[in-house]
Amino acid sequence: QVQLVESGGGLVQPGGSLRLSCAASGFSFDRYGIGWFRQAPGKEREGVSCSSRFGSPYYAESVKGRFTISRDNAKKTVYLQMNTLQPEDTAVYYCARIRGVWGTCRKPISQYDMDYWGKGTLVTVSS
Repeated sequence: QVQLVESGGGLVQPGGSLRLSCAASGFSFDRYGIGWFRQAPGKEREGVSCSSRFGSPYYAESVKGRFTISRDNAKKTVYLQMNTLQPEDTAVYYCARIRGVWGTCRKPISQYDMDYWGKGTLVTVSS
């Protein structure tokens, strides 16, 4: 069955970096777009970044220039490199699969465009 598993979260000081991974299984990975979302305590889930076979990657304005999405189709993994992290980046980060083969990333991405989700990984930015 379709599975998405996030890893790489943790505690980091402001200004630091983390790389999140989203390992996929159970589907033809290279045919699907993958998005990253985050949800901070007391806030709604928001789209952070997205990568698909066609179209350019999407980044939320709040992370543009600091976060980079990439994917390794051979490893069936999508990465989110996060640099210059700030306390406001603290959240649970989720990866999700775009519904439909060859689906592209809408701008902004919407959680309603996704059909499968991972369980999330916690990122805490604090001194």
